[in-house]
Amino acid sequence: MASGSSLLEEELSCPVCSEIFRDPVMLTCSHSFCKACLQQYWDQKGSQECPVCRRKYSKDLLPPNLALRNTCEAFSKERSQRAEAGSEVLCSLHSEKLKLFCLEDQTPVCVICQTSKKHRTHIMLPVQEASEDYKEKLRTALAPLQKKLEAFNAVKLICDQTAEHIKSQAKHTERQIKMEFEKLQQFLKDEEAARITALREEEEQKSQMMKEKIEKMTEEISSLSEQIRAIEQELGAEDVSFLQSYKDTQIRAQCTLGDPEKVSGALIDVAKYLGNLKYRVWEKMLGTVQYTPVTLDPNTAHPKLSLSEDLTSVRYSRERQQVPDNAERFHLGQHWVLGSEGFSSGRHCWDVEVGGGSWMVGVVKESISRKGDVYPHSAEGVWGILQNKNGKYAALTSPHTALTVQRDLQRVRVQLDWDRGEVSFSDPSDNTPLYTFRHSFTERLFPFFRPSTHKMQICPLKVSVSVK
Repeated sequence: MASGSSLLEEELSCPVCSEIFRDPVMLTCSHSFCKACLQQYWDQKGSQECPVCRRKYSKDLLPPNLALRNTCEAFSKERSQRAEAGSEVLCSLHSEKLKLFCLEDQTPVCVICQTSKKHRTHIMLPVQEASEDYKEKLRTALAPLQKKLEAFNAVKLICDQTAEHIKSQAKHTERQIKMEFEKLQQFLKDEEAARITALREEEEQKSQMMKEKIEKMTEEISSLSEQIRAIEQELGAEDVSFLQSYKDTQIRAQCTLGDPEKVSGALIDVAKYLGNLKYRVWEKMLGTVQYTPVTLDPNTAHPKLSLSEDLTSVRYSRERQQVPDNAERFHLGQHWVLGSEGFSSGRHCWDVEVGGGSWMVGVVKESISRKGDVYPHSAEGVWGILQNKNGKYAALTSPHTALTVQRDLQRVRVQLDWDRGEVSFSDPSDNTPLYTFRHSFTERLFPFFRPSTHKMQICPLKVSVSVK
């Protein structure tokens, strides 16, 4: 059965276009049509007749149906308002308002549905009450999703910051690489120039020596040649004349010059310049480079730590570095930075210039929490010593063990024997032991450093070359 609204809409529809009347006109036969629809119908038929009863008309003037037009406009306005206000959904079976909600079937029903066999034994709630209950459940279910969204947004922000930081890191690292290679290239250029200069100096020196030697030899050859010519002239003289001057000729024939010196040591010492050239240059280069057994990992550094360009020194800075909060980085109160290499076997040693103020050095297990604000000790996977703000020294035991030192520490030596499970600390100036931890290590250990505002420096080792 059609609803009342549908019947009214049918009555207000043009017989030609089946739409609600637009500018309706009424013929004398009492049938009404849209003015445009009627005119189009007549144009197509070629004659003027009623599309319903086929009555002929000869008049061109079509009187408007004002009453019908007003009714159609009112109906259209009401229908539009219902659409805008979201008119109530009616029961598909009974065309009644859905005022109840069946908890068992989880569906809205009308009052007639409530008394039907299907829903007679079911629990019902008013639609408004059920809607409030279920909206509250959805709000409760929505809270974890909102928190999850916040977490994703926070991680995305870190990802965005990390992406920018990666570009910045790459540019900065590339500049540093170029600078270091420019230094190496300049060293090689200087070394090349020095060797070529030495070669040319030797060439000039020995060329000058040979020039002087040749000039002296030329003079001696000329003198001997003159002496020989004179004697040969005497040999060609008459016998009496020859004999009369023989004594003088004999004296002149005596050679006072020694034998000419052999040419020795005059050539360029090529072997000095080319012998093991690459090795000699590399050996000399060792005097210009440093090797540190531990370098710092900037990706682990607390934002308030400032690292040197060569990653061998660090200090506490009141300015916060613009770095992403990645998982490896220390945060909150742990103003730490780790070494770039971890150890899971073997023996390792490094010296640290601790600087002044309060500081902490040692080793830490790889899985240590990096986002906390807890003062650490060995039970939590940290093995180290410290100087507090009062100038007292202590080992990071639980509770801390006070250390007695003869003088203020300038350097601390850290020695790790992973296989034996020992971490020992000493004063390298006189090898005075400070403290030794013993523990059965089960994971990788990393050097850690917590400086003050004074620079903390990892000491370089002396580089030597041995040839076997």
